[in-house]
Amino acid sequence: MANGIFVVDKPAGWTSQDVAAKLRGVFHERRVGHGGTLDPMATGVLPIFVGRATRAAQFLESADKEYIAGLRLGVVTDTQDICGNVLSQQEAHVTREALEAALAHFTGEIDQIPPMYSAVKIGGRKLYELARRGREVERPARRITIHALEVLDGADDLWTLRVHCSKGTYVRTLCHDIGALLGCGGCMESLRRTRAGAFDLSQAVTMDALLAYAQEHDPQELLMPVDALFAAHPACIVTLGQAARIRNGADVSDRSFASGLCRVYTETGEFLALARCEGGVLHTVKSFFEVK
Repeated sequence: MANGIFVVDKPAGWTSQDVAAKLRGVFHERRVGHGGTLDPMATGVLPIFVGRATRAAQFLESADKEYIAGLRLGVVTDTQDICGNVLSQQEAHVTREALEAALAHFTGEIDQIPPMYSAVKIGGRKLYELARRGREVERPARRITIHALEVLDGADDLWTLRVHCSKGTYVRTLCHDIGALLGCGGCMESLRRTRAGAFDLSQAVTMDALLAYAQEHDPQELLMPVDALFAAHPACIVTLGQAARIRNGADVSDRSFASGLCRVYTETGEFLALARCEGGVLHTVKSFFEVK
């Protein structure tokens, strides 16, 4: 039975759901989920959770992400990216200094209004469903964090940006808002996710490479263990008796445990859970042991 995490370098034109559906067949496992939606035009890091590892997907959805984005100035579209219908267009000759000054307004905690072409629900309906019917509704702004926003290269009306942001950030809305602040309008020209939580492009495999590998090998060999998602947290080893308590859903007391989040393992190396230790008491946040 397949169980683990696989990082796809998502190809352009595929939705995250398309990738998950294809991998259900590759890994012969119906329990396949992804760690955060990428627009069809976007490429890059898309972690896929297989089997019991799907229990960990929620932790990646809330993790920070990093992108390389193309910013096209002078063009405004209904989808806020280059794939949409053009609403306005003008020449734009923006200097690097002017662009960097504008970016400073979007660094840190900011309020962002989600785009109409998004899966955000208002009144039980997804916004993109309303947008496709030509409707636009008022959307409350959401608090997001832009940890880093920098110019990599470009000139005049086409620039490349690096964006390190929190959960819930729409990079195409960011591009739209930057263009609006500059007075010329703007949209997202391209998008490549370079990092999602603990995973980056160095770990990603293209769909073509995966499908070719699966023709002659067991694709499960490519799966990373689920605890790879929590590599930033220290490991905590518990005794057989403590492991039994954790399997039964009970807390474990031991003053030798350090405070904070940790990965819990048995003495034989089995990953049991992500847990939080407070005052020498280990509380399970999420269990990952196989139920026998």
